[in-house]
Amino acid sequence: MTNIATAMGQAYADSVPMLVISSVNAREQLGMRHGRLHELPSQQGLVSGITAFSHTILAPSQLPEILACAFAVFSSSRPRPVHIEIPVDVIVAEVEDSEPVAWTLPGRAAPDASQIAAAAGLLAGSRRPLIIAGGGAQDAAAGLRVLAERLDAPVFMTINGKGIVPPVHPLRLSGNLGMMPLRAELAAADVVLAIGTEFGETEMYPEPHPVRIAGRLIHVDIDPLQLVTQFPAALPIVADARLAVAALLSALPAGTSSGDGAARAGAIRAAVDQVLWPACATHRRIMEIVDQVLPNAIVAGDQTEPVYCANQFYQAARPRSYFNSSTGYGTLGYGLPAAFGAKLGAPDRPVVSLMGDGGIQFSIQEIAAAVEAGIGVAVIVWNNASYGEIKAFMADRDIPQIGVDIFTPDFVAVAKGLGCEALRPDGIEAFRIALAESARRTVPTLIEIAEGSPLAQQLRA
Repeated sequence: MTNIATAMGQAYADSVPMLVISSVNAREQLGMRHGRLHELPSQQGLVSGITAFSHTILAPSQLPEILACAFAVFSSSRPRPVHIEIPVDVIVAEVEDSEPVAWTLPGRAAPDASQIAAAAGLLAGSRRPLIIAGGGAQDAAAGLRVLAERLDAPVFMTINGKGIVPPVHPLRLSGNLGMMPLRAELAAADVVLAIGTEFGETEMYPEPHPVRIAGRLIHVDIDPLQLVTQFPAALPIVADARLAVAALLSALPAGTSSGDGAARAGAIRAAVDQVLWPACATHRRIMEIVDQVLPNAIVAGDQTEPVYCANQFYQAARPRSYFNSSTGYGTLGYGLPAAFGAKLGAPDRPVVSLMGDGGIQFSIQEIAAAVEAGIGVAVIVWNNASYGEIKAFMADRDIPQIGVDIFTPDFVAVAKGLGCEALRPDGIEAFRIALAESARRTVPTLIEIAEGSPLAQQLRA
């Protein structure tokens, strides 16, 4: 359980449903401090803070009901990890010879009709509306696009919300809410509709700022506690995002348009491009090549410069196609196993992992598991032989840069030793070929780009 706790912490921060079933010492041994194998004072207590709930099964008959509780969380509320532990004596206990009860799970929460009417009134009267769509709004993508077009409202998507509005849509925004162009828009908008977002500061790297909304805020979320966190909303609505958007569309008359949304969105995108830091140009080129060679790819990222940059400009073609650990919990090493999981979940789509030289050393051994399971993904490793972002943070604040210039192994040799393909392309065309060939393999393809390599220089040109 201590090995999986970090993954559970990331899933908790990302609102990901995750069922963890573990053993635990026998019932009469729990909490006895006898020094038994894997014994903790309370394994349940260890993980309860990173779960929706943690439960110890004390009799076999309890398991169906507790499983139903777990899937009720996944299907009807804010999804987060659930932990079920089974003492080793219960695991081998006899089970009654009867059919388990099939539990009917509750549905998603529908919005209050009076609040929807009030929200529709605010939006219909708005002259400068703005929509903020977070990861909780991914299942409402189709309706949100219609709603944005009806209101002619620019749409800002958080990192986990990317893909809700397609890249070519004229109402799409870029950047992050800490950038001056977006902060200015938050100050100018008279009504802000925020759906499925917690306004996290990790969305605003490298310069987070407190979010300040000058107009009326309509905040929709499945989690009622999220609606009374950080700042008050004029209309806090507890509801499933898709049901709330459908209700708003029914309540809003056609032709409810501010008239200048596309122009506002275009001006904000242009202003964001002017304030992106220089490294973004290099990584924008990388992502353009990924999109050209591997269209419809899923991109799973780590905590690394390419990801920090792509968070500001990259636009996914569809929801749940771009995600990384730089938001929320911030787990180094996440991007590699996350990509493998994405490929297992969507075997017909190409998958790319964006890693740094520091992060991949936390989980590079997982390549062996991917080889064994026949998982073919492209693993792009940006190698600057350091924890580059931490090093830059220290330098900017005159902090001695200790422990950030790290030894990096020969990643190509290590990856090949673990059974996958690995190479260092010497130019853009070789990089394109490596990406294309990765999609045809049933093992990972590690592609290393050293910061000072000829390929990196071509990408900067």
